[in-house]
Amino acid sequence: MSRTYQHLGVYSDWVDAAKRAHKLYPTAPPGKKTQQRIREILGFHFEDERPHEVRVERRWKRDGLEGEEVSWSVGYGPRTHAWLLKPEGAKEPLPGVIALHDHGGFKYYGKEKIADGPEDTPPVLVPFREAYYGGRAFANALAKEGFVVLVPDVFLWGSRKFPLSDIPDWDRSVGTAIHSRWRNESTPDEISLFNSVSAFHEHTVEKYCHLLGTTLAGVVSYEDRVAANYLASRSDVRADAIGCVGLSGGGCRSALLQATCDRIRAAVIVGMMSTFEHLLDHNVVTHTWMVLPWGWARYGDWSDLAACRAPSPLMVQYDLDDGLFTQEGMRAAHQRIASHYRRAGAPDNYVGEFYPGGHKFDLQMQASAFAWLKKQLA
Repeated sequence: MSRTYQHLGVYSDWVDAAKRAHKLYPTAPPGKKTQQRIREILGFHFEDERPHEVRVERRWKRDGLEGEEVSWSVGYGPRTHAWLLKPEGAKEPLPGVIALHDHGGFKYYGKEKIADGPEDTPPVLVPFREAYYGGRAFANALAKEGFVVLVPDVFLWGSRKFPLSDIPDWDRSVGTAIHSRWRNESTPDEISLFNSVSAFHEHTVEKYCHLLGTTLAGVVSYEDRVAANYLASRSDVRADAIGCVGLSGGGCRSALLQATCDRIRAAVIVGMMSTFEHLLDHNVVTHTWMVLPWGWARYGDWSDLAACRAPSPLMVQYDLDDGLFTQEGMRAAHQRIASHYRRAGAPDNYVGEFYPGGHKFDLQMQASAFAWLKKQLA
């Protein structure tokens, strides 16, 4: 008897039909073949993935850190702006980490959600950080641990967002209607309206991705590889010791970067891990297109993508009460990743940690991730 899916209703048997058409979520073992298949599915990679026309926009010193605002071109759209943070007075090259901002349904800002620059934190982000990051800019805290930390905006966020005027009328109309129900006193109308509209615009962007032979996951991971290559090019960074870390959409970006960039020596994925099977009927509606690259389900699972470079060191932090996933899906992904690392002969290179509570990267989780990155990149 077919299972009934609450979000499919009378079409619940569609799932069984799809499974008859082709095998879903087969095990994709780590290795070059799987890595190449992932690149083909993502559909956006180039021989030259370096940043172009790099500029240092400004420098500052604050709270024991030296900061730079850097910008570059990825070859299309507005310039990418990124913040670079490192311990003040550092003399020798340090390990580098790319800190990846989340999705959060909050596209107005990018890097500012997880890092402090030369100015004070935008007031609208104070409660956001309290909810998801233990109330602090985790990128700055990470830099104080002895890393050069790069925090880039990515496609659709911050300096890389679409101007509201360039978003189609339909998306703006629907977003505006929904905004009237979502608006609140703590968020300026300009910001909450943009976030509402951009939630619907992401579907339009993914349609364009399909027309252009790519995926949102592919475009985002390409831009993050450009950032990794910039970080590796700096004289104050050890090019052989680069890692990445992020929560939620940032965890998705960390998984994609780990899968597609050989420069990454250690990756931390926070609050973005489950098997695809366990997303069905529970969490599809709440997830970004970044975690659902078209076609990959025919070749492997999300956990296989994250582990495809095993034995490259990987940490995954799971929130047991995370509303974006089921506990069964998180534990199944954990077992699948651990199995890949055992087969690769390096079971200790994968660390899976489970924490009580909802979707977050709190201070306890940050402390564990920072210590692990130190150990791997020392």
